[in-house]
Amino acid sequence: MQLVILDRDGVINEDSEDYIKSPEEWHSIPGSPEAIARLTHANYRVVVATNQSGIGRGLFDIGTFNRINEKMHREISNAGGRIDGIFYCPHRPDEDCQCRKPRPGLFNEICRRLHCDLNGVPAIGDSSGDLQAAQAVGARSILVRTGKGRNTELKLKKAGDVEVYDDLASAVDALLNV
Repeated sequence: MQLVILDRDGVINEDSEDYIKSPEEWHSIPGSPEAIARLTHANYRVVVATNQSGIGRGLFDIGTFNRINEKMHREISNAGGRIDGIFYCPHRPDEDCQCRKPRPGLFNEICRRLHCDLNGVPAIGDSSGDLQAAQAVGARSILVRTGKGRNTELKLKKAGDVEVYDDLASAVDALLNV
């Protein structure tokens, strides 16, 4: 079984400068649940690696975070897909933790828990932090233009090192050679 790592906000669901603080604020990006379903049906193990500093900032608690993720799981399941794990960093940027992207702590935790090598594993994100964390562990960095992706693309100095797609659905098309 192959593995793919996805960022959440801006890749699977619409992002917000004010954070996604409730299930009611969580809205999938059109085509994302179906793209995850296609990965599931192609025998990919799909995991999420997400910074969630809203927890550390006191904007929402772990219970709310879990309810948001339950909504995500439900919508993806209704499309025929599955998320096999969610790895998250609850810390604020000023806490200097090792798990907050762009540091590779979440990716190292995925590797440890799943007993896998991340070299060449597709990691799809919308921010430079997502790309840097993936590159730090030898994963295949893929940028989508949704969420912060368009701004990230403009800031990339060496875009040739990163694959860029319009959204998760088109990135999955490329992964599955559709």
